[in-house]
Amino acid sequence: MTESAWGDETGIARLVVDWAAKRVVRHSDPKTSARDPEQLRAAAGATITAGGIGAAAALDVFDRVLTPATRAQDDPMNLAYIPAAPTQAAIAFDLATSAANIFAGMWEVGAGAIFAENEALAWIRDLLSWPSTAGGTFVSGGTAGNLSALHAARSAAWAARGARPTGGWAIACSQSAHSSIRSAARVLDVEVVEVPPDESGRLTGEQLGPVLDDVPGIFAVVATAGTTNAGIVDDLASTAAACRDHGVWLHVDGAYGLPAAATPSARGLFDGLELADSAALDGHKWLFVPKACGVLLVRNRADLEAAFSHDAPYIPDIDLVEHPVDWTLEYSRPFRALKLWLALRAHGASAFRDAIEHDLELARVVAERVRAADDLELLVEPALSIVPFRRIPSRGDVDEHNRRLVRALQEDGRLYVTGAVVDGQWCLRPCIVNFRTTVEDVHALVDITREVGRRIEAE
Repeated sequence: MTESAWGDETGIARLVVDWAAKRVVRHSDPKTSARDPEQLRAAAGATITAGGIGAAAALDVFDRVLTPATRAQDDPMNLAYIPAAPTQAAIAFDLATSAANIFAGMWEVGAGAIFAENEALAWIRDLLSWPSTAGGTFVSGGTAGNLSALHAARSAAWAARGARPTGGWAIACSQSAHSSIRSAARVLDVEVVEVPPDESGRLTGEQLGPVLDDVPGIFAVVATAGTTNAGIVDDLASTAAACRDHGVWLHVDGAYGLPAAATPSARGLFDGLELADSAALDGHKWLFVPKACGVLLVRNRADLEAAFSHDAPYIPDIDLVEHPVDWTLEYSRPFRALKLWLALRAHGASAFRDAIEHDLELARVVAERVRAADDLELLVEPALSIVPFRRIPSRGDVDEHNRRLVRALQEDGRLYVTGAVVDGQWCLRPCIVNFRTTVEDVHALVDITREVGRRIEAE
């Protein structure tokens, strides 16, 4: 038998599996951080050479140099951005997916994967209270989901109107909509019309209606179920009513916040979600699976097929089967659904609901502590699990103090937070989406913030 170009890889396969098993159960560290390129180059050495350095040496560089130069996303005190905190089972299932190397694009070669994907989609469909005609696909994340939904919306509008509007196509959203919405608009070559928010920062039907009257080219409205900056959920019910009155597609960007619709305490925030035409969410944000696991759902899956289906001679024409390549821009589709489907099967939907509820309660604890502190100010009452607040120094510029405070906290290393500008004010923006984070951890967040704030104020 002729030896492959790679030689015998059995040993490295075992090494990697062993490394992964240890990483899954180890305690992570929020102090790990970025290094500049020259430092990394010096530490990694000449890793890509004509003869190679060997698989074991390559893994050593990954373990010793590359991994420590990243922030541990699953650490309980990593409260920056919207981190990913997957369960051990979800990580293991993700590893199984890679080992199986399944192509989930066509039924003929990926029937089992597509079946599991549809089962996971059905659970999310039921969460949204959508009809059985609803369907969708797994994508890389919210950006791909938003772009795909808006392309389907424009295709449906074009088919209904028969021509491009004289003034061109446009989408409407609030100023706080995610940047991916504006990126999608540039890709689709459509305008973005910003709708003024209400006093709570939400998109509402009352503000939206006059905009839809004035701009006939609007084919879709994007509402946000959990803004990235402050966790605000738009008024979905009144927004859906305005869209219905004007015959406009409603897309809900729920990349971060939509899973909270499964919880008793937050479900009321999502009233009207069942009236949307499409929605996107990220399983790798608040459904506790590894990246990348985005979900796109549409009320009528035929709208996806109309937008993306194609007739290629190399795709088998088999009756009564499904080819997900006809529902998305993505052709080389990995089996993203397995980690979510198996995690749901392993733990049950109630465990996911309880874990999200746990994070919501922690956000309320942070808010209570902030309100009780004489040197802290709560900028937004948490609707979900983002709690923007700032420290008020005894003297000096408040914004500058909080800029310094964020950086000092990152250098301190006991926790990881980032800053944000909310209502024109610089603040800390902790986001809790980790089932490992405890009440003690969020008390420490407030205590450490005050301690470090007093220290830099004294300098």
